[in-house]
Amino acid sequence: MNVVILLAGYGTRLRPHTYTRPKPLITVAGKPVLGHILDGISNVPIEKIAFVVGYLGDQFEPYVRANYPSIQADYIVQKEATGQATAVMLARDVVTGPMVIIFGDTVTDADLSKLEGVDADGVVYVREVEDPRRFGVVQIGADGVVERVIEKPASMENRLALIGAYYVRDAGRLMAACQELVDRNIQTRGEYYLADALNLMIEQGARFRTERADVWLDCGKPDAVLETNRWLLAHGRDNSAALPKGEYMIIPPVNIHPSAKIERSIIGPNASIGAGCVIQNSVIRDTIVDTGAHVNDHVLANSLIGRDAALLGRPGKFNVGDSSVVGFDEE
Repeated sequence: MNVVILLAGYGTRLRPHTYTRPKPLITVAGKPVLGHILDGISNVPIEKIAFVVGYLGDQFEPYVRANYPSIQADYIVQKEATGQATAVMLARDVVTGPMVIIFGDTVTDADLSKLEGVDADGVVYVREVEDPRRFGVVQIGADGVVERVIEKPASMENRLALIGAYYVRDAGRLMAACQELVDRNIQTRGEYYLADALNLMIEQGARFRTERADVWLDCGKPDAVLETNRWLLAHGRDNSAALPKGEYMIIPPVNIHPSAKIERSIIGPNASIGAGCVIQNSVIRDTIVDTGAHVNDHVLANSLIGRDAALLGRPGKFNVGDSSVVGFDEE
């Protein structure tokens, strides 16, 4: 099976962090979002992964090569942000046969191991939501087969939202549908949506079934990143039991890199501290402090602190990008 992972978004809702790195490489619970995605599909036999990259896309290959060296990978640049369907279509020369598509800003427990022998032309992974109007949703027939995919519906009747993971048995058939969208200029709000390509396939006789996911965590904005961090720490990413005792107190769950230096501080709950960080005289909870950051004399909660940033002085709530310095001089 081949996998296409879409990574070309700008991540505007996560600025200032995404001025210096793409959204899927934002750190959550000890590793980038992309790392959690790749870990989640590690139990599936995969022939190749095509990474469709765009903004700051040159950062992906070094990360994957260093941390997942066994992956056979292709990196394809999406030069124009014209939509999901055109992004998928860029991989048509490198993927064939059964294919999975994954959006690169979502952490989910979608179980791809169930795909072998599925009796359908494809599977769309979904989760029930209270208000479906912000999402793509599926309309299901009496036989459990998808009748239609609706992007951001006006009504509330279809509550099974698309979570950004799809399986198609024949990659070529989906690529042809994506090309037909372009040829016929079928757009939704100015973009070529994958939902519209799936609808073309359904109109042409393709049968899609749904598979439900219990976990669907978005990493598109700061509050969502912190929520994802909390969930991951509570579900396997807490390393507090393995940490040596030091001049600090830990309130689990936390993820603290072994190289971090922590003195006279309280860490947790729901705190992630990256490699090479220095934390002194501080209280940090519900916060991600990324690689190389320094935090002195602070009480932090619900904050994102970028790589190599420095916070010196008074307590507060911060969203500080990479290599920034926030300090308060004593008068």
